[in-house]
Amino acid sequence: MANDFKRNVSITGIEEFTNIRLGEPVRDAAGMLGVKEALKHGFKEMGVLRSMGALLKMNQKDGFDCPSCAWPDPENRSLVAEYCENGAKALADEATTAKADAGLFKKWTVEELSQLSDYELNKFGRLIEPLVLRPNSVHYEPITWTEAYGLIAKHLERLEHPDEAIFYTSGRSSNEAAFLYGMFARAFGTNNMPDCSNMCHESSGVALGETLGIGKGSTVLEDLYEAEVIIIAGQNPGTNHPRMMSALEKCKNNGGKIISINPLEESGLVNFKNPQHLSGTLGGGVQMADLHLPVNINQDIPLMKLILKKLATLDSIDHKVFDHAFIEKYTAGYDAFLEGIMQYDEADLLARAGVKESDVNKAVAMLRNSERIIVCWAMGLTQHKNGVENIREFVNLLLLKGALGKPGAGTCPVRGHSNVQGDRSVGIQHFVDEAMNARIKEFMHFDPPTKKGLDVVESMEAMHDGKAKAFFCLGGNFLMAASDTNYTAEAIQNCELSVQISTKLNRTHLVTGNTALILPTLGRSEKDNMKGKQQYFTVENSMGKVSQSKGILKPVSGNVKSEPLIIAEIADSYFKGNHPVNWKAMGEDYGIIREYIDLVAKGFNDTSKRSEGHGYYLPNNVRNLDFSMLPEGRAQITVNKLPQHTLAEDEFMLMTIRSHDQFNTTIYGLNDRYRGVYNERRIVFMNQKDMDKLGLQKLDVVDITSEYDGILRKANKFLMIPYNIPKGNIASYFPETNILVPYNHFAERSQTPISKSVRVKIHKQIKKVDEVV
Repeated sequence: MANDFKRNVSITGIEEFTNIRLGEPVRDAAGMLGVKEALKHGFKEMGVLRSMGALLKMNQKDGFDCPSCAWPDPENRSLVAEYCENGAKALADEATTAKADAGLFKKWTVEELSQLSDYELNKFGRLIEPLVLRPNSVHYEPITWTEAYGLIAKHLERLEHPDEAIFYTSGRSSNEAAFLYGMFARAFGTNNMPDCSNMCHESSGVALGETLGIGKGSTVLEDLYEAEVIIIAGQNPGTNHPRMMSALEKCKNNGGKIISINPLEESGLVNFKNPQHLSGTLGGGVQMADLHLPVNINQDIPLMKLILKKLATLDSIDHKVFDHAFIEKYTAGYDAFLEGIMQYDEADLLARAGVKESDVNKAVAMLRNSERIIVCWAMGLTQHKNGVENIREFVNLLLLKGALGKPGAGTCPVRGHSNVQGDRSVGIQHFVDEAMNARIKEFMHFDPPTKKGLDVVESMEAMHDGKAKAFFCLGGNFLMAASDTNYTAEAIQNCELSVQISTKLNRTHLVTGNTALILPTLGRSEKDNMKGKQQYFTVENSMGKVSQSKGILKPVSGNVKSEPLIIAEIADSYFKGNHPVNWKAMGEDYGIIREYIDLVAKGFNDTSKRSEGHGYYLPNNVRNLDFSMLPEGRAQITVNKLPQHTLAEDEFMLMTIRSHDQFNTTIYGLNDRYRGVYNERRIVFMNQKDMDKLGLQKLDVVDITSEYDGILRKANKFLMIPYNIPKGNIASYFPETNILVPYNHFAERSQTPISKSVRVKIHKQIKKVDEVV
């Protein structure tokens, strides 16, 4: 039932500047400065003893998995510091002693809270009791768990059809929580299970599935040590996956070469100081990238086509550049590829890419005689209209070189959230898997829905159009993570109910359905005791290994519950105990959940036992060079179109990026020291020549607009900063600039938003701010 009452909440929060200070970009990643920053955050949020005790157990075999990224742990782990600066910040953020209790929400209305920045909201601390925001109210108030479950059941019973409910999943959920959540959604009757991978690596999954038969990477951690060449494309490991730097360092020490392909040169690939080594604390560190190719935004395909054409020309001379035995035995599409690639004009490809031909030739020389090649990538390749084709073009290189199914070679999509890959593996998916459905029916004894569900974009549209009325979030900050912030906010506000299972306050708790619930949950670092027995979770890292995670800290409150228990109790309340699945039993014993995962999810086997210690790898057909599931039983070499971007004279191509003080939408601080920006996030990086052309000076105030399909979107009040970025390209932080990304423009076949290639205009304002010295 529609409600005319509207809360006057801010979608973007504060749009004021915070005394910016600029410095030279820090050219050395990690080192003692990284250690200092990590400890500073931990001591401030948790205290010294709590910090040190938790850090010593993070990423250890008998401890808990880092709540930040999904980079794998080495088998020979440091006993003192098997974590990075951002991992330490993520732990401090989760395990903070600050608490957002009922008193906070009694004092502050949601309207007042929404005026604060995302950084300020996060700093209120941990949520410690269930809260409800009732219709016609602007204050959250406490509610008992039983009452909360009853309210959810009541709303679900009102829906005319199960597809009016949407169940969103964040990638920080455990395998056990995600599996139970997905089974409840199916038992309720819908496949509406959008998840955060729809917004990031869905393009990877589609491209790898089409070409290699599995939507995951093929490498293991040790492969990076043995590679002759590692290509890092559209990724900033120094900030986003800092522990990856240690693996790259081993590659370098073994004689390997690293090629960086990215519009921005990132500090982590300039010089890395490993804080675990004396040379990294006292010495000069390791120069990482042997070659940096500052490609224009989303012109990776022209660059790769140019490299591949040059390699093909060399191969035509001696027939030794490409692995023809591999091509003949394992691939299809070589002739069509070769015919197509030779039609391109090299000068045109070079102009599109925007790099020096001498640098391209250096890349060709590195690749020409190399057999062990790894391609790593992240959002810089996936979040474009042609994101799927971007990845397929890099896969072509690996197939032509036979760089798959051998040590030191393969695909390496670097996932963000710590268990986003595991969520998908255990069944969080909006599409229908008939084999999984059959196993659900056989072992869980209910009929799962057979109609395709909604992904993130489709869920936004359904809520916006009033076709979806109940919105559940298992973690995450959906409003800030999704594209087109205003549209997304309108969509959520059209719902009758929004439910969020969360650890910390974020903006999606303030921009809600008519009725909203916050259900506080344990963090990954906290002990999870159930009936006198400590439970543990399992997670899957970005290379497909499943391992255990067991918290060690005292829970922040006696009134928070684990994600599996919350889901189980919601399901038990809705079904009133009348369902073939014993939800309550699974919520109280995660071993039972793992038994069902083994039966239902593909590739899992004896997980409770095999996840101990180092854990175990899920099956991966590429490692065995088994392409039987693909056409002709072969890996597919593909023909991919060039990206089509037409910029007006006054337009620029915007890529959204992270600062060094954030992980995804969580803002830990206001500094980005690797880029020399302190105490501010509302900035735009632009080439000095472009600034001169527009008559802009450093720290001029501008607005940014984008226009798609006749709809004008605007991001207010940003500061201009000259930076080493290719002309015609600009960069700015998300989520502040997500407001410019149109929800209905996304990658073909994956529907991943175009957050890394948005056409925008810059509008100078009259005022200018002064830098704080």
